[in-house]
Amino acid sequence: MTVENVTDTERKQPRFHFDRYAPEYRENFQAITEAMQSECPLAWTDTYDGHWVAAGNREVFELARCPHISNDHDPQGVRKGYRGISIPPAPRARGIRGGILEMDEPEHRELRSALNPYLSPAAVQRWVPFVDEVVRAAIDEKIESGRIDFVDDLANVVPAVLTLGMLGVPLRKWTIYNEPVHAAVYTPPDSPDYPRVAEMHRTMGLDLLTNLAEIRESPRPGLIHAVASAQVNGGLLPDMEILGMLSLLIGGGFDTTTALTAHALEWLSQNPGERETLSRERDLLLDSATEEFLRYYTPAPGDARTVAEDCEVAGASFREGDRLWLSWAMANRDPAVFENPERLILDRKGNRHYSFGLGIHRCIGSNVARTVFKRMLVAVLDRMPDFRCIPEETVHYDTIAVIQGMRHLPTEFTPGPRLGPGLDETLAKLQRVCDEQRLAEPVTVRRGAAQI
Repeated sequence: MTVENVTDTERKQPRFHFDRYAPEYRENFQAITEAMQSECPLAWTDTYDGHWVAAGNREVFELARCPHISNDHDPQGVRKGYRGISIPPAPRARGIRGGILEMDEPEHRELRSALNPYLSPAAVQRWVPFVDEVVRAAIDEKIESGRIDFVDDLANVVPAVLTLGMLGVPLRKWTIYNEPVHAAVYTPPDSPDYPRVAEMHRTMGLDLLTNLAEIRESPRPGLIHAVASAQVNGGLLPDMEILGMLSLLIGGGFDTTTALTAHALEWLSQNPGERETLSRERDLLLDSATEEFLRYYTPAPGDARTVAEDCEVAGASFREGDRLWLSWAMANRDPAVFENPERLILDRKGNRHYSFGLGIHRCIGSNVARTVFKRMLVAVLDRMPDFRCIPEETVHYDTIAVIQGMRHLPTEFTPGPRLGPGLDETLAKLQRVCDEQRLAEPVTVRRGAAQI
């Protein structure tokens, strides 16, 4: 059968009730994944106005790389009115395109090429001494007390400070950005706290626009300058397009790394023998363990697409305009690709997970995420080797619809000595490092590592 000669009822088969926003999806993720992969690795669901769901590894791979599938978000309806990577559309983002992740070629390629010199492995490696100082200071704030919240006091702090440094935003402003970025993910629109979160978002957006205006008036290095100066479609991007790209960099830089770190530390607390092995054999295990934590806890569980042309892919008949959800998280648990996928295996070999996506839209910040995660993890293993997370005080996100994250991860450990000044004093020093060494320059201009 071809797309032209089947009815919608006939082609939208098989059907599976899939609601990734339901708390049950987080609680029963493995069971739902196994059911879909064995019965319907590509299925139609009627939730959220109806869309396809790809759960199988092969199906996700084929669709993510299909030339007839679009990422485009066209909120003004000037092209085809496609709705980007969110199902359903996020209330606050309906009028703004989410940067390169919601662009097709050639726009995607043109803007991405302007950002690559800031986010390549060599560019990120220059920031490692900076990252280590932030990690050290954050731990020093709590090390003498024997108690820390790994989310609030560490995993939220370090990615936020680094992201602002790379953007060219003053480091002291990390608190303006930190809470609204995380709260926007875990606060549903019907929550009584939603107005407060929305107000924090407005404050953050205003500060971002203020920094953009300052950098246009008096350029300083960083990703804001790179986006504002990028040539796309033969000209500069409008302010709302710039804001969308910067919001993508902030959201991707903050919450995903926080989520990965929190889940890894929680698992290591629950598996102290594995924690001791990882610490002792880190030279051999750190890289493979990082990839396994990424596979198992897929921080960003999936992305939406729009079918841009009638086609048949992975055994299904698609029509132009169909919406599609690609589940990176479920593809990462496919037993056809991963042996014992429901187990976290620190030395797993050949770990070709999809946690950073696939194809041309693969996450541009993957080098940052891996580096920051490893530096935080190693510091905790060294300075809090007997840490124990407190299950009754741990708070996970209610859903894993957008990010598989945590709000709180309180932890106890044997107290230790401080190694240096606290966070505020350290950020003031690091701001001078950024300014004097022009640390946020692209790697094509500046190659040396930060001198702290």
